[in-house]
Amino acid sequence: MVGIDKINFYTPNTYIDLEELAKHRGVDPAKFTIGIGQSKMSVPPISQDTVSMAANAAYPLLTENDLNNIDLIVVGTETGVDESKSVASFIHDLLDIHPFAKSVDLKQACFGATAGLMMAVDFVRLHPDKKALVIGSDISRYGLNSSGEVTQGAGSVAMIVSSNPKIIEIEETSVSMTKSIFDFWRPNYSKTAIVDGKFSNEAYISFFSELWVEYSKRTNLSLEDFSAFCFHLPYTKMGKKALLPILEKEAPKNKDLLLENYQYSTNYSRDIGNIYTGSLYLSFMSLIEHASSSLTATDRIGFFSYGSGAVAEIFTGKLVDGFKDSLLSAEHEKLLTNRIDLSIEDYTTMFTKELSIDSDGNHLFNQDKTDNSIFFFKGTENHQRLYGKN
Repeated sequence: MVGIDKINFYTPNTYIDLEELAKHRGVDPAKFTIGIGQSKMSVPPISQDTVSMAANAAYPLLTENDLNNIDLIVVGTETGVDESKSVASFIHDLLDIHPFAKSVDLKQACFGATAGLMMAVDFVRLHPDKKALVIGSDISRYGLNSSGEVTQGAGSVAMIVSSNPKIIEIEETSVSMTKSIFDFWRPNYSKTAIVDGKFSNEAYISFFSELWVEYSKRTNLSLEDFSAFCFHLPYTKMGKKALLPILEKEAPKNKDLLLENYQYSTNYSRDIGNIYTGSLYLSFMSLIEHASSSLTATDRIGFFSYGSGAVAEIFTGKLVDGFKDSLLSAEHEKLLTNRIDLSIEDYTTMFTKELSIDSDGNHLFNQDKTDNSIFFFKGTENHQRLYGKN
């Protein structure tokens, strides 16, 4: 039995309230809070990047045993900090994991962390006495006053994969699909993504529908075999758009259960925003931490991972006995409750602040005064990124 033994998320200490942003933009707040299902959006200070967020998510999980037995570190990201050096190599150093671990990044839009999880599960099945650290970490940016502004966000999810996991066993059968399309992409020369929103929504729904048919055919499983389905959530209404069509012929009791648990799975994303590769696993944490009273061991959870461009996969897992004892619900509630609500002016200033690197590749700065995280980005020296730890 191999699966997720521990799981945690991190998001920056600052956010913008989307009702306030809507009023400032001259938009009906319901368009954001009801139309796409978002309430708050995490906004990272310059001292938080893909590396520091990944370290902040992983650090609370690690025991001495983990540090000595993690032989694989995989980071899924589409907002890496270097065109060559992996985020995982920074993480290996910052977390002081033993020197003989393999450390790599995987990139395919929002699918990267799922590719990493599957790689890690296969690795541990071959090496049952070893563990793997899988991280999805990203900053989603489309620009101020852009059409995608309210589907931005920032955060990271870290998972330890092991034999005899304490949270969920990943089942062996999964189905993936690839089509080369341009629904969302970011050329190397662009700081923000290019999005065909309508086409992207259609592709997401189509991929889920096709994969569900194929998955059902290969496994002979139906929706009655599932207690919940977790989705990649660029915004919280997206997964529901894909789920509803396959629920049309379901018995009311099963339909109601899946829709109720879907709502539980959206709570964290609603208050954090789109975190790209970590989004699906943020959904999973939201589900098991908010619906824990109704979920029990052996309940099957479905996962739909989608990365524009496009690659998607349906896979499943079964909750294990005692999974509730390994959840970090109180820590997550504290993290979200203690965040700072930015004014529109502060949001604009924080969003537009950039590194001003001189010809020698230098720009060092102090940790942002709002940033209370353990790991933080300090700037560059001789073109090398530097990180601090509190």
